[in-house]
Amino acid sequence: MSSTNQQIMQIINIEEGAIISVDKPYGWTSADVVRKIKFLLQKKTGQKKIKVGHAGTLDPLATGVLLICVGKATKLADSLQAEEKEYIADIRLGATTPGFDLEKEIDATYPFDHITKEAVEQTLQQFIGVQEQIPPIFSAKLIDGKRAYELARAGQEIAMKPAVITIKELLLLSCDIPDITIKITCSKGTYIRSLARDIGLSLQSGGHLTALQRTRSGKHRVEEAFNMETVENIIKNLDFHRK
Repeated sequence: MSSTNQQIMQIINIEEGAIISVDKPYGWTSADVVRKIKFLLQKKTGQKKIKVGHAGTLDPLATGVLLICVGKATKLADSLQAEEKEYIADIRLGATTPGFDLEKEIDATYPFDHITKEAVEQTLQQFIGVQEQIPPIFSAKLIDGKRAYELARAGQEIAMKPAVITIKELLLLSCDIPDITIKITCSKGTYIRSLARDIGLSLQSGGHLTALQRTRSGKHRVEEAFNMETVENIIKNLDFHRK
């Protein structure tokens, strides 16, 4: 049976739960993907109370593996989210933005002529292992019951608490200063935007993401993930039978 047909069978058995690996489109929030799939399933099945959630948020400007849990599989979201992640990140050194990605304009520039490939490689090694990381203020972290990004956008000053993370592997894939591309294997809760910031600081400069792709979440790889057009076609064409 092909992987597409296997996925169709999973979606048909909604009562038993399904995990759909989606390649999240650029510009979509994780909640956008959940809402779209829930709407399609509700329309196809006539069931209004279908549970749909995701296992691990991806920023709007990131792409890659987003695991969507349907029905009883929503109970697996926490365990799926706890699994190891893998990313490919493009970082531009010499400048920062408020959220450390391209969502907002550059707010400061720094020298980068002193940075060499050797310096980048040495710096990356410093970030391997267990460590504390400060999340970006423009993040979904809860602070007194509100999302950090809501407080930040309201102009409130926020003191973000560090979180313990583990970076298992950091590889330099390309280096054309001020632009570098790295591969990261890490624990849940790792903010790659924060890593870009910290790499820039360690190199006595600045840094922010220009592109990010989650290439793996647990055993689910981006090469096997479905784009949203495929997911929509599968749901529209499935032969749903209520048990």
